[in-house]
Amino acid sequence: MITPYGRDNAFLMLGIGACLLLLALTPMPVAVQTLSVLLGLLVIAFTLWFFRDAERPLLPEAEANAHLIMAPSDGKVVNVDPVEHSPELGGPAVQISIFLSPVNLHVNRYPASGTIAEARYIPGKYLMAFNPKSSTENERSIFVLDTPTGRISYQQITGFLARRIVYDTKTGDVVRVGERFGMMKFGSRMDVTVPATAEICVRPGDVVRSSHTILARLKG
Repeated sequence: MITPYGRDNAFLMLGIGACLLLLALTPMPVAVQTLSVLLGLLVIAFTLWFFRDAERPLLPEAEANAHLIMAPSDGKVVNVDPVEHSPELGGPAVQISIFLSPVNLHVNRYPASGTIAEARYIPGKYLMAFNPKSSTENERSIFVLDTPTGRISYQQITGFLARRIVYDTKTGDVVRVGERFGMMKFGSRMDVTVPATAEICVRPGDVVRSSHTILARLKG
């Protein structure tokens, strides 16, 4: 199934793929027909894969333990960095950065349950998503979440290919861990910031899955 967050782009790309297949039915050299068919099938296959809305059952432990902070996206952990002072958390913190390649599932899910204290969009650059500066200079959306055991923040960050962030979260929303809230279209990055007192459960190089991988345990 195609995610509602990406249907506008997906239908356009599926239309392009269909046009390439139809073009192959017109009189033309066999080599050109073959190329048109292959390109059309490639576009359709990539679109269905990238905009898929795969299920991600929540780790049972996360249902009962409000201290757990879950991965909000699929991808690879590229950085686990101490932060001297997080404006969103009001003190020292640790930032966990997850890089999403174009083949990863790009539908995002809430990393914990609680109330959204802040949700805002910030325009910016389009640096490569694995560049550490993308956290502060790229186009992004920032969310501050008050959980029963402490405050965290997380942000959707566009990359060199990703040029659009989609989310349906607003300040004051009461949210539940594992539920969908948006997506980043094409290569992108997700940062999760937790208090410095939290126990970090991942390290650079780890592959994570949304709603299944535990990123951190809060001490609150």
